Amino acid sequence: MTAKWIDISNVDKQGFSGYLALPPTGTGPGIVLVQEIWGVNKHIRAVADQYAKDGFVVLAPDVFWRQEPRVDLDYDEAGTTKAFALRQSIDDVRAGTDVAAAAEFLKSLPEVKGGVAAIGYCLGGQLAYRAAAAGSVDAAIAYYGGGIHGALDLAEKIKQPILFHHAELDKHITAEAVADIKAAFNGADNARFFDYPGVDHGFNCWGRPMYDQKSAVLAHGRTLEFLAEQL
Repeated sequence: MTAKWIDISNVDKQGFSGYLALPPTGTGPGIVLVQEIWGVNKHIRAVADQYAKDGFVVLAPDVFWRQEPRVDLDYDEAGTTKAFALRQSIDDVRAGTDVAAAAEFLKSLPEVKGGVAAIGYCLGGQLAYRAAAAGSVDAAIAYYGGGIHGALDLAEKIKQPILFHHAELDKHITAEAVADIKAAFNGADNARFFDYPGVDHGFNCWGRPMYDQKSAVLAHGRTLEFLAEQL
């Protein structure tokens, strides 16, 4: 597996970049891996590497590039304070357009053989959902996607397969919000939902105290099965 930062050139100005991880074979289906609010940090880069080792060409775009390029924050108090400030300053619609552009760019790379999916975590889950609504990916996976329940007007635009992972104890995406998301896809055969009992928002991130190994590995396996089916 090899990895490096590259420029993503199909946006309205220079400066957009992403972390690209290639699989050991050098080619494979594509994944746009969309960050949490701590940036394309050590954890997100490790997740990108993990999916690359699973055989995918992975591009993790720098979502905060318009505010501050290549943000790389820790999960301590200072990093979290800055992360939430950056979250408040970002335009979700514009960031969703950037993720869709990253997906189109990924498709153009010669290493990508097959379809392209978007996988996002928290804010990134919402942006993966927006990329699906834009028609830029062949499938999407949202891990506890923050803000999706406020953008349910986009649900009818999503025709490709989409997978949702939600945590039972999540105070950011409440049970009521999850119910609203499920209702928006009621009767649609392209949406799949998995709920994880007894765990909190961020359960996939091993750098945070809410990390739950059992739920994380279960969600990863379900995600890989979904990707194998769709890509």
